[in-house]
Amino acid sequence: MAGTAPADAATWSNWAGNQHSVATAVLRPSSIVEVAEQVRSAAATGERIRPVGSGHSFTSVAVGDGRRMDLTRLAIDVRVDVDQRLVTVPAGMTLRGLNALLASHQLALPNLGDIDAQTVAGAISTGTHGTGAAYGGLATFVEALTLVTGTGEVLHCSTEEHPEVFEAARLSLGALGVLVEVTLRCVDAFVLRAHERPAVLDSVLADLPGLVDRHDHVEFFWFPYTDRVQLKANDRVATDDRPLPGWRRWLDDDFLANTVFAGACRLGRAVPALAPGISAFSARALSERVYTGRSDTVFCSPRRVRFLEMEYALPRAALPDALDALRRIIDGLPFKVLFPVEVRFTAADQIWLSHSYGRESAYVAVHQYVGMPYEPYFRAFEEVATGLGGRPHWGKLHWRDAASLAPAYPRWHDFQALRTRLDPAGTFTTPHLTTLLG
Repeated sequence: MAGTAPADAATWSNWAGNQHSVATAVLRPSSIVEVAEQVRSAAATGERIRPVGSGHSFTSVAVGDGRRMDLTRLAIDVRVDVDQRLVTVPAGMTLRGLNALLASHQLALPNLGDIDAQTVAGAISTGTHGTGAAYGGLATFVEALTLVTGTGEVLHCSTEEHPEVFEAARLSLGALGVLVEVTLRCVDAFVLRAHERPAVLDSVLADLPGLVDRHDHVEFFWFPYTDRVQLKANDRVATDDRPLPGWRRWLDDDFLANTVFAGACRLGRAVPALAPGISAFSARALSERVYTGRSDTVFCSPRRVRFLEMEYALPRAALPDALDALRRIIDGLPFKVLFPVEVRFTAADQIWLSHSYGRESAYVAVHQYVGMPYEPYFRAFEEVATGLGGRPHWGKLHWRDAASLAPAYPRWHDFQALRTRLDPAGTFTTPHLTTLLG
């Protein structure tokens, strides 16, 4: 078949190394026409197709039991409309590549998470987000998209063209079809002033509404077994007048945050009793710093220490209760936790399967170093988060199923009906999607 890869390319694993699959064939289409042909061929023979991005999800959302589709060779003309602040890119482009493209045109995405290795399609389809009370996830920046459905039909979707499909396909876990092209709403390039400082958890929580309102982007990392957090606030400023010296960026973001932290995690894995001391040391080792930089270089940072993660979007008012419960969970575990807990904030949106559908959210992300026990920790927090009305991040570990998820999403049944219409043969179905969506 045209556009297939050799058999030795069939084995796949994700970034964290906890998900693996072996495809019956690897498809590498070079055009939208070829994508549609390959989908129709699979549907006609009862085969399944799973599009795969860069493997930065911790769940098995990218794991399929049929053909795997790699979109890196897809030839899509990149179109940049500087006046309208719109960019159209292939869905397989990475966020890193997109950020560089936008910067060359004096544009930027309004917000980003802290990792830029994901593909555009993978990021929006699983609900990737940054932090900022006025900003939704990356899917909220999508102005239009092109989708190849399970029948091989090519749909160009926006608020004016196939609007119902557009609302669902902006965040669809790949269940509705193959995203091949995405148009994103951008803003003029901007500079961020980053202020990162140690703080006390209770003080941060007491002032949290004010912090979230005063700053464009706020997040914090709580270090287990301590009362300490690292608080980060990013605000838009007019001038890049305080760039971070290269040696300081290397020291903080490369050496301390990756090399030293990796060594500390290996030590904590070998001698778990040292974990509380390591956490306390990590909290004290991070000093205050203030600097400015191009937005994407401030938002995104290197992450080379491997970990597993679960993240829940909670109603914002539920955050203190969630963190109180989380402290008790960690203190009661029969093993130790080596990674800090990350807390971020987003605005409400109206995307059907968005974690922030209809409500302002606080996101709580729990992590564990690879090779350490994690499931009892994650499951215990999931029980708490579910009881507080939490919705799991689609790209991060959780154990929810269709029966428990349906009540959490007001447009759940509308999504299911649309899925049946767009993929009648179940060409994009996987075991994981069957669990999640039914």
